[in-house]
Amino acid sequence: MSEEILSIKNLTVDFGGVRAVNDVSLSLRKGEFIGLIGPNGAGKTTIFNLITNAFQPTSGEIIFKGQSILGKSPDQICRLGISRTFQNIRLFPQMTAYENVELGLHSTPRYSLAEAFIRTPRAARIEAETRKRAHELLEMVNLSQHANARASSLPYGLQRRLELARAMATSPELLLLDEPAAGMNEDECKELVQLIRQIHNTMGYTMIMIEHHMNVVMDLCRDSLIYVLNLGSLLAVGSPAEIQNNPDVIRAYLGERKNGRDNAHA
Repeated sequence: MSEEILSIKNLTVDFGGVRAVNDVSLSLRKGEFIGLIGPNGAGKTTIFNLITNAFQPTSGEIIFKGQSILGKSPDQICRLGISRTFQNIRLFPQMTAYENVELGLHSTPRYSLAEAFIRTPRAARIEAETRKRAHELLEMVNLSQHANARASSLPYGLQRRLELARAMATSPELLLLDEPAAGMNEDECKELVQLIRQIHNTMGYTMIMIEHHMNVVMDLCRDSLIYVLNLGSLLAVGSPAEIQNNPDVIRAYLGERKNGRDNAHA
């Protein structure tokens, strides 16, 4: 059995008088893919923010590869092997698609400023490797033909793919996807499912995905677990079939869909 890569134990965070996350525990083994769902305000993105140290927890532990990451800066956590995408796309809009990915590849400097200034053979070799890798990542998300386009000029769905490529550029072991299908139509969601599955199978990342498109969650997590949050607490854990038939989940989350609305969004 694969080794445990992430362990969250009794995680709690209070914002003033509001408890946003309440005693949540979960764990992932290397290469595992899990879904994290729940109504708006359930605490899903807050958990991502706690893992990447955008916020500090009130109590609890976050263990990554056997060591606590509490108190480490976001850039230290990135270098340890954790990367993420965001609900609201955070690209550099005036940079090209290639430059956005290249920036991610430079998140961990591999040569000194002096080497860069005098253009040593080592620096030149690393730059060539960086260019090659950036184009490989763009190709992986089907953006090769848009490498020289400004990020702001890309359609919304392609910007989502570009953000995914940039997150991959840091060579993560744990990849956190925060609503990657947000704003996409049904056909775009199907393409995204295929892309994420291909990336997971090819790259072997451990992945946690927050998503409101239930068809995306159920498809990508069909062989894994889904964690359900409600009001900051862990409501249920199970397979897609178990979650879909869990009466507590239906009441708290899936039951929000009324009047025959399409179940693509919850």
